[in-house]
Amino acid sequence: MSLLIKGGRVIDPANNIDGVYDVFVDEGKIVEVSSHASRLMLNAEVIDASGKIVAPGLIDIHVHLREPGYEWKETIKTGTAAAVSGGFTSVVCMANTSPVNDEPSVTEYILKKVREEGSCNVFPIGAISRGLKGEELANIGELKEAGCIAVSDDGRPVMNADLMRRALEYASSFGLTVISHAEDLTLARDGAMNEGVTATRLGLKGVPNAAEEVMVARDIALAELTGARLHIAHVSTKGAVRIIRNAKARGAKVTAETAPHYFTLTDEAVEGYNTSAKMNPPLRTAEDVEAIKEGLRDGTLDCIATDHAPHDPDCKDVEFPSAANGIVGLETSLPLTLRLVEEGVLTLPQAIERMTVNPAKALGLNKGTLSVGADADIAIIDLDNEWIVEPLKLRSKSRNTPFAGWKMRGRAVVMIVGGKVNV
Repeated sequence: MSLLIKGGRVIDPANNIDGVYDVFVDEGKIVEVSSHASRLMLNAEVIDASGKIVAPGLIDIHVHLREPGYEWKETIKTGTAAAVSGGFTSVVCMANTSPVNDEPSVTEYILKKVREEGSCNVFPIGAISRGLKGEELANIGELKEAGCIAVSDDGRPVMNADLMRRALEYASSFGLTVISHAEDLTLARDGAMNEGVTATRLGLKGVPNAAEEVMVARDIALAELTGARLHIAHVSTKGAVRIIRNAKARGAKVTAETAPHYFTLTDEAVEGYNTSAKMNPPLRTAEDVEAIKEGLRDGTLDCIATDHAPHDPDCKDVEFPSAANGIVGLETSLPLTLRLVEEGVLTLPQAIERMTVNPAKALGLNKGTLSVGADADIAIIDLDNEWIVEPLKLRSKSRNTPFAGWKMRGRAVVMIVGGKVNV
């Protein structure tokens, strides 16, 4: 199938392209990006993108698709549908399924389900340790061979520093990035939200910023010791941004992500014991939010990921300390990121960069670009499309969002995955 996407503002940060161009697609690949596409074919489907943004399909390197094992929360079918609705053509799914993705058979099952029911590209992450127990390394080589593109115990930290060191060394020998869930459990101590004034007022046990920061520092030290590639997940604190910035200045092989809720909300969103705002790491203070924005601005934080974590009502409609951590984020990530453009924190090309080519580079994916010969994964975005977040209308199987009722601006209106149009 041939496609001609005409007259849109093409933004491809990987190639420093920002201008009005035509994009020609044939047999699932980008064939030409030019002022007037010359390789027109009589049977090409024409998409008028005038007044809209044409960008590489967004990439989310931190999602929980819940399958296998927790299909009542999310499935590969519903999760990838939510991804495409949010502008994503590629997602990377974490290993905390049931059974845990610590064996090739689980990886193969996920990829089989993607082929059968998926709406977009899915790249599995394998576990660092067997059963996510932090006691024994998983067979990282076999996981890579089965199709895993990185390893992580996300959802749980690797508390044993020696095991983390060996994971970095082992993963490095296979060219894989290790993704760190930076949390010191001895400091977090079952805290339910950020440690501070709001927690004190609500009578809830708090998690200090240091619980994240000491583990960020430890894992960066281990990455520097081993020379391995490290990626820090869901950065939420001012101190963590500072530690990562300093490490990058030293030349450490570290990349980092944050999520829209960490630059949009503060711990005050928990007022009223709102379990939709309960997550791990927890929402922090206004000072931390500003530091996250500055980290995105100066490139300390390379990527914006969602940490899409769907939960059923039985896990959320309980007393706050007992509620599950996490929110759905695939369908709200793009407009929340576009708010950073409106605020002047990022330019539009920078925002797209942090959601396309930078995530691809962090995990070594051959995605996130409109280069000739690249897979035709494309998002056509209407920056002026205004809509209200109505949880019951989300494509995700779960509804746990703190953004219910928010007015959003900006939406992907046409999605192309591997050259196939998915409106």
